[in-house]
Amino acid sequence: MLALQGDFAEHEAALRHCGLRCRQVRRSADLVGLAGLVLPGGESTTMLKLLDVEQMWQPLGAALRSGMPVLATCAGLILLAERVENPNQRSYGLLPVTVVRNGYGRQYHSGTFALVSDVLPPGTTGTFIRAPRITHTGPGCEVLARRDDDPVLVRSGAILAACFHPELALGHPVTARFAAAVRAHAGAAGRGAAAATAADCGA
Repeated sequence: MLALQGDFAEHEAALRHCGLRCRQVRRSADLVGLAGLVLPGGESTTMLKLLDVEQMWQPLGAALRSGMPVLATCAGLILLAERVENPNQRSYGLLPVTVVRNGYGRQYHSGTFALVSDVLPPGTTGTFIRAPRITHTGPGCEVLARRDDDPVLVRSGAILAACFHPELALGHPVTARFAAAVRAHAGAAGRGAAAATAADCGA
C-alpha cells in the first residue's frame, strides 16, 4: 500500500483482517512483486509532493497501469481521476471521472451515510471525511454504489475507487471485494492456491 501519507495503517489492518499480507510502499523498489495496490485516503496535494520527492511518480504510474487490482479511497481516488476540480491539479487520469475535492463540505459535514447499491449487501454504509464528490462518469466507468444520487463507488477495469473510507470498518464489503480481486489476480498470475490466499498487497 502506498504509505507516503494518509491512513495507510487503517487500510493495512483492514486488509490483514481479510487475510492479505501487506507491504508499505515508500519507494519504487517496494512496488516489485505486488498482487494489488492501495492508494489510501489522506491529503492528495501532499501525496503529489511526496511522490515527486521520492521520485515515484513514474514508477507508481507504471504499477497502476500494469493491470493489478487497485483500491483507491478518497484522496487515492483524486490521484487517479481523469479530471480534478477545486482546484485543478494533476493526476494519473486512469479513472474516467471528474471529481471535486472536498465536494461534500468541510470536516463538520463528515459522517457515515447509507449506500444504495445492487452489488453491496443491504444496509452497507460509508464514512465520508472531507470527501471528494464525483460529478461526472465517463465511458468504461461502472457505478457500483451511490449516496443519494451521487456515484460514490466506481469501477473501471481493475480499479475500484471509493469516495468514502471502507477501511474504517473491519470486514467492510468493499475491502472484502478488493481482497477477492487480489487473490484472483495472484492465482491467475500462476502463484498457486497457497500463495493466492495470502497474496502481497501494497497498501
